Amino acid sequence: MAFTLVSFHAHPDDEALLTGGTLARLAAEGHRVVLAVATDGEAGAAASTYRADGHLADHRRDELGRSAAALGCARVVRMGFPDSGWSRSEQPPEGSFSRLPVAEAAGPLAELLREERADALTIYDPAGGYGHPDHRQVYTVGLHAAQLAGTRLVLEATIDRVLIRRLIRLVEAVPGVLPDVHAADYDAAYTARRDLTHRIDVRRYPEAKRLAFAAHASQASSDEGARTLSLLLKLPPWLFRQVLGREWFVEHGRPPGEPLDDLFASLRTSP
Repeated sequence: MAFTLVSFHAHPDDEALLTGGTLARLAAEGHRVVLAVATDGEAGAAASTYRADGHLADHRRDELGRSAAALGCARVVRMGFPDSGWSRSEQPPEGSFSRLPVAEAAGPLAELLREERADALTIYDPAGGYGHPDHRQVYTVGLHAAQLAGTRLVLEATIDRVLIRRLIRLVEAVPGVLPDVHAADYDAAYTARRDLTHRIDVRRYPEAKRLAFAAHASQASSDEGARTLSLLLKLPPWLFRQVLGREWFVEHGRPPGEPLDDLFASLRTSP
């Protein structure tokens, strides 16, 4: 049986990093995958060549299209909300996605869910992964939209906290690689292993995931220092497959237990 999934994300490149392998696998298995992105990522970081004349959003829109094609998405919907930017000390600008009333921001997503007759929706965990305000808003807005549309299955795309902290500690051990990344910042980030409901094996789809990463060239660029995406793209194929060969989710309403490898397991067993 084929299902329709709407995968809701905050910025172009989030879809590749958190769910790229899962989206590629579902598309290859014959399901309809619809990618919905709240912002065009115009406030994101990038090398000055991409930011010249305020055209970063244009670059990121094009990159999103190439990434979606690599993953086999049937449709891409850009909602065009203003990007909130990312700062641990400053409040996002008035009118940006993270500061919009939830009902207002949820309207277009609820409409999309109804139009697609979506069986499932992916959002983020309540912490927004590492805490980005737009990511936290994806969680809140996504829940509200699913309730409005009556979407049966809601899953939080996340990362096993044990594994992300282990990876960050390895990065910290190499001075200067990602100097602003610290394991202590991930004590409450993403999701505790005991709370995960799905661990999706995507090791058969590393090339699609790598192509999606590579599509987001602006997000691998920097005027100084390395970016996470650029470091991941430098991994040899065997290590890329090993490090990025699984993706994690928390299904709303399902008690934690041995993580499932079927994102739609609940739909297959429900009346």
